[in-house]
Amino acid sequence: MKVTALGVWGGYPTRDAGTTSYLVQSEDGFNLLLDCGSRAVTELEHELSPNDLDAVILSHYHEDHIADLGALRQYRQLQAVRPGLLPIYGHDKNVYEFNKLSLDGVSEGRAYDVDHGMSIGPFDIRFLETVHPVLNYAMRIEERTTGKILVFTGDTGFFDGLADFAAEADLFLADVYFFKDKAKMPNHLSSAEAGEIARQAGVKKLVLTHLPQVGDLDLLTQEAQELAGQLPVELASPHKKWVL
Repeated sequence: MKVTALGVWGGYPTRDAGTTSYLVQSEDGFNLLLDCGSRAVTELEHELSPNDLDAVILSHYHEDHIADLGALRQYRQLQAVRPGLLPIYGHDKNVYEFNKLSLDGVSEGRAYDVDHGMSIGPFDIRFLETVHPVLNYAMRIEERTTGKILVFTGDTGFFDGLADFAAEADLFLADVYFFKDKAKMPNHLSSAEAGEIARQAGVKKLVLTHLPQVGDLDLLTQEAQELAGQLPVELASPHKKWVL
Protein backbone atom coordinates (compact mmCIF):
# COMPACT_ATOMS: atom_id res chain seq x y z
CA MET A 1 0.00 0.00 0.00
CA LYS A 2 1.21 3.48 -0.86
CA VAL A 3 -0.27 6.59 0.74
CA THR A 4 0.29 10.03 -0.81
CA ALA A 5 -0.72 13.31 0.82
CA LEU A 6 -2.52 15.71 -1.52
CA GLY A 7 -3.93 18.25 0.97
CA VAL A 8 -2.99 18.56 4.63
CA TRP A 9 -4.50 21.73 6.14
CA GLY A 10 -7.60 21.84 8.28
CA GLY A 11 -10.42 24.26 7.52
CA TYR A 12 -9.10 26.17 4.52
CA PRO A 13 -6.25 26.10 1.99
CA THR A 14 -3.19 28.29 2.44
CA ARG A 15 0.48 28.58 1.41
CA ASP A 16 -0.10 26.83 -1.92
CA ALA A 17 -1.55 23.74 -0.25
CA GLY A 18 -5.08 22.40 0.09
CA THR A 19 -7.21 20.71 2.72
CA THR A 20 -7.56 17.06 3.61
CA SER A 21 -7.14 14.62 0.74
CA TYR A 22 -5.03 11.47 0.37
CA LEU A 23 -4.39 8.99 -2.41
CA VAL A 24 -4.29 5.36 -1.27
CA GLN A 25 -2.92 2.89 -3.82
CA SER A 26 -2.72 -0.89 -3.65
CA GLU A 27 0.02 -3.12 -4.97
CA ASP A 28 -2.24 -4.19 -7.82
CA GLY A 29 -2.90 -0.61 -8.97
CA PHE A 30 -6.24 0.26 -7.35
CA ASN A 31 -6.52 4.01 -6.75
CA LEU A 32 -8.67 5.16 -3.83
CA LEU A 33 -9.11 8.86 -3.00
CA LEU A 34 -9.56 9.36 0.74
CA ASP A 35 -11.49 12.62 1.23
CA CYS A 36 -11.52 15.28 -1.47
CA GLY A 37 -10.65 18.64 0.04
CA SER A 38 -9.75 21.86 -1.75
CA ARG A 39 -7.09 21.55 -4.49
CA ALA A 40 -7.46 17.76 -4.56
CA VAL A 41 -7.94 17.62 -8.32
CA THR A 42 -4.91 19.71 -9.31
CA GLU A 43 -2.69 18.01 -6.72
CA LEU A 44 -3.91 14.61 -7.90
CA GLU A 45 -2.80 15.48 -11.45
CA HIS A 46 0.81 15.49 -10.20
CA GLU A 47 0.38 11.82 -9.22
CA LEU A 48 -2.04 10.36 -11.79
CA SER A 49 -4.94 11.37 -13.99
CA PRO A 50 -8.17 11.95 -12.06
CA ASN A 51 -9.70 9.70 -14.72
CA ASP A 52 -7.72 6.81 -13.25
CA LEU A 53 -9.39 6.90 -9.85
CA ASP A 54 -11.27 3.72 -9.02
CA ALA A 55 -13.22 5.06 -6.03
CA VAL A 56 -13.56 7.92 -3.55
CA ILE A 57 -14.39 7.54 0.14
CA LEU A 58 -15.40 10.38 2.46
CA SER A 59 -15.05 10.60 6.23
CA HIS A 60 -17.74 13.29 6.53
CA TYR A 61 -19.34 16.20 4.72
CA HIS A 62 -17.57 19.28 6.04
CA GLU A 63 -16.41 21.46 3.16
CA ASP A 64 -12.70 21.10 3.83
CA HIS A 65 -13.08 17.36 3.15
CA ILE A 66 -15.35 17.52 0.08
CA ALA A 67 -14.62 20.91 -1.51
CA ASP A 68 -13.22 19.48 -4.75
CA LEU A 69 -15.86 16.81 -5.37
CA GLY A 70 -17.63 19.06 -7.85
CA ALA A 71 -14.40 19.82 -9.70
CA LEU A 72 -13.49 16.13 -9.79
CA ARG A 73 -16.80 15.19 -11.35
CA GLN A 74 -16.66 18.07 -13.84
CA TYR A 75 -13.19 16.90 -14.83
CA ARG A 76 -14.43 13.40 -15.58
CA GLN A 77 -17.70 14.55 -17.16
CA LEU A 78 -16.02 16.82 -19.71
CA GLN A 79 -13.51 14.34 -21.13
CA ALA A 80 -13.77 13.51 -24.83
CA VAL A 81 -13.87 9.86 -23.79
CA ARG A 82 -15.65 9.79 -20.47
CA PRO A 83 -14.24 7.35 -17.89
CA GLY A 84 -16.48 4.85 -16.17
CA LEU A 85 -18.91 5.62 -13.37
CA LEU A 86 -16.99 6.69 -10.25
CA PRO A 87 -18.19 5.16 -6.96
CA ILE A 88 -18.18 7.74 -4.13
CA TYR A 89 -18.61 6.16 -0.71
CA GLY A 90 -20.03 8.11 2.20
CA HIS A 91 -22.40 7.63 5.11
CA ASP A 92 -26.11 7.95 4.37
CA LYS A 93 -27.10 9.37 7.76
CA ASN A 94 -27.24 12.80 6.11
CA VAL A 95 -29.58 12.09 3.21
CA TYR A 96 -29.20 15.52 1.61
CA GLU A 97 -25.40 15.34 1.40
CA PHE A 98 -25.38 11.67 0.45
CA ASN A 99 -27.77 12.20 -2.46
CA LYS A 100 -25.45 14.88 -3.87
CA LEU A 101 -22.74 12.24 -4.43
CA SER A 102 -24.56 10.82 -7.47
CA LEU A 103 -24.38 12.52 -10.86
CA ASP A 104 -25.99 10.81 -13.82
CA GLY A 105 -23.39 9.06 -15.96
CA VAL A 106 -20.49 10.36 -13.85
CA SER A 107 -20.64 9.22 -10.23
CA GLU A 108 -22.68 7.00 -7.95
CA GLY A 109 -23.09 7.56 -4.23
CA ARG A 110 -22.71 4.36 -2.23
CA ALA A 111 -23.38 4.09 1.48
CA TYR A 112 -20.69 2.37 3.46
CA ASP A 113 -21.59 -0.24 6.05
CA VAL A 114 -20.68 1.37 9.35
CA ASP A 115 -21.77 -1.65 11.39
CA HIS A 116 -20.07 -4.51 9.56
CA GLY A 117 -17.40 -2.87 7.43
CA MET A 118 -16.97 -3.52 3.73
CA SER A 119 -14.54 -4.20 0.93
CA ILE A 120 -13.63 -1.64 -1.72
CA GLY A 121 -11.39 -3.16 -4.38
CA PRO A 122 -8.40 -4.75 -2.60
CA PHE A 123 -9.11 -2.99 0.71
CA ASP A 124 -11.15 -4.16 3.70
CA ILE A 125 -12.45 -1.14 5.61
CA ARG A 126 -13.92 -0.80 9.09
CA PHE A 127 -15.55 2.33 10.46
CA LEU A 128 -15.77 4.06 13.84
CA GLU A 129 -17.94 7.06 14.68
CA THR A 130 -15.83 9.83 16.20
CA VAL A 131 -16.37 12.97 18.27
CA HIS A 132 -17.11 15.87 15.92
CA PRO A 133 -19.87 18.48 15.43
CA VAL A 134 -21.13 16.55 12.39
CA LEU A 135 -21.12 12.80 11.91
CA ASN A 136 -17.61 11.61 11.01
CA TYR A 137 -16.19 8.12 10.66
CA ALA A 138 -12.62 7.09 11.25
CA MET A 139 -11.48 4.32 8.91
CA ARG A 140 -9.25 1.30 9.35
CA ILE A 141 -8.11 0.32 5.86
CA GLU A 142 -6.37 -3.05 5.41
CA GLU A 143 -4.84 -4.22 2.16
CA ARG A 144 -5.81 -7.88 1.86
CA THR A 145 -2.74 -9.07 -0.05
CA THR A 146 -0.18 -7.58 2.33
CA GLY A 147 -2.04 -7.15 5.62
CA LYS A 148 -0.81 -3.55 5.84
CA ILE A 149 -3.08 -1.21 7.76
CA LEU A 150 -3.79 2.51 7.46
CA VAL A 151 -5.93 4.16 10.14
CA PHE A 152 -7.35 7.58 9.27
CA THR A 153 -9.20 9.51 11.95
CA GLY A 154 -11.00 11.98 9.73
CA ASP A 155 -11.93 14.76 12.16
CA THR A 156 -12.26 13.90 15.83
CA GLY A 157 -11.87 15.01 19.38
CA PHE A 158 -10.34 12.67 21.93
CA PHE A 159 -12.29 9.59 23.03
CA ASP A 160 -11.29 6.31 24.62
CA GLY A 161 -12.12 3.93 21.77
CA LEU A 162 -9.75 5.45 19.24
CA ALA A 163 -6.61 3.71 20.53
CA ASP A 164 -8.22 0.29 20.25
CA PHE A 165 -9.43 1.07 16.74
CA ALA A 166 -5.91 2.13 15.68
CA ALA A 167 -4.17 -0.84 17.33
CA GLU A 168 -0.92 -1.87 15.61
CA ALA A 169 -1.62 0.15 12.47
CA ASP A 170 1.33 0.55 10.11
CA LEU A 171 0.38 4.21 9.60
CA PHE A 172 -1.83 6.30 11.86
CA LEU A 173 -3.02 9.43 10.07
CA ALA A 174 -4.36 11.68 12.83
CA ASP A 175 -6.32 14.92 12.84
CA VAL A 176 -4.21 17.36 14.90
CA TYR A 177 -5.59 20.89 14.76
CA PHE A 178 -4.57 21.95 18.27
CA PHE A 179 -1.39 22.28 20.29
CA LYS A 180 -1.14 20.48 23.63
CA ASP A 181 -2.60 23.40 25.61
CA LYS A 182 -6.00 22.51 24.10
CA ALA A 183 -7.30 19.18 25.38
CA LYS A 184 -10.63 17.37 25.31
CA MET A 185 -11.90 19.61 22.52
CA PRO A 186 -15.19 18.48 20.92
CA ASN A 187 -13.93 18.64 17.34
CA HIS A 188 -10.19 17.92 16.89
CA LEU A 189 -7.25 16.28 18.63
CA SER A 190 -4.36 18.08 20.24
CA SER A 191 -0.78 17.16 19.44
CA ALA A 192 -0.35 15.50 22.84
CA GLU A 193 -3.58 13.52 22.51
CA ALA A 194 -2.54 12.18 19.10
CA GLY A 195 0.84 11.15 20.49
CA GLU A 196 -0.75 9.41 23.47
CA ILE A 197 -3.27 7.53 21.30
CA ALA A 198 -0.50 6.42 18.95
CA ARG A 199 1.61 5.13 21.86
CA GLN A 200 -1.30 3.28 23.45
CA ALA A 201 -2.25 1.76 20.09
CA GLY A 202 1.28 0.59 19.33
CA VAL A 203 1.21 2.01 15.82
CA LYS A 204 4.35 1.90 13.71
CA LYS A 205 4.21 5.54 12.59
CA LEU A 206 2.15 8.62 13.47
CA VAL A 207 1.52 11.23 10.77
CA LEU A 208 -0.06 14.54 11.77
CA THR A 209 -2.61 15.97 9.35
CA HIS A 210 -5.51 18.49 9.30
CA LEU A 211 -2.83 20.93 10.40
CA PRO A 212 -3.42 24.35 11.99
CA GLN A 213 -2.61 27.44 9.93
CA VAL A 214 -1.35 29.37 12.96
CA GLY A 215 1.56 28.28 15.16
CA ASP A 216 4.91 26.52 14.92
CA LEU A 217 4.43 23.14 13.24
CA ASP A 218 7.82 21.95 14.48
CA LEU A 219 6.53 22.52 18.01
CA LEU A 220 3.33 20.66 17.14
CA THR A 221 5.44 17.68 16.08
CA GLN A 222 7.63 17.86 19.18
CA GLU A 223 4.59 17.88 21.44
CA ALA A 224 3.19 14.79 19.74
CA GLN A 225 6.58 13.08 19.89
CA GLU A 226 6.89 13.66 23.64
CA LEU A 227 3.78 11.56 24.25
CA ALA A 228 4.39 9.06 21.45
CA GLY A 229 7.65 7.82 22.93
CA GLN A 230 9.99 6.02 20.54
CA LEU A 231 7.62 5.61 17.61
CA PRO A 232 8.29 8.01 14.72
CA VAL A 233 6.12 11.12 14.30
CA GLU A 234 5.96 13.08 11.06
CA LEU A 235 4.13 16.07 9.64
CA ALA A 236 2.09 15.50 6.51
CA SER A 237 3.00 17.70 3.56
CA PRO A 238 1.72 17.76 -0.03
CA HIS A 239 3.06 14.87 -2.12
CA LYS A 240 4.82 13.20 0.78
CA LYS A 241 4.56 9.43 0.36
CA TRP A 242 4.59 6.44 2.67
CA VAL A 243 4.98 2.88 1.39
CA LEU A 244 3.62 0.40 3.92
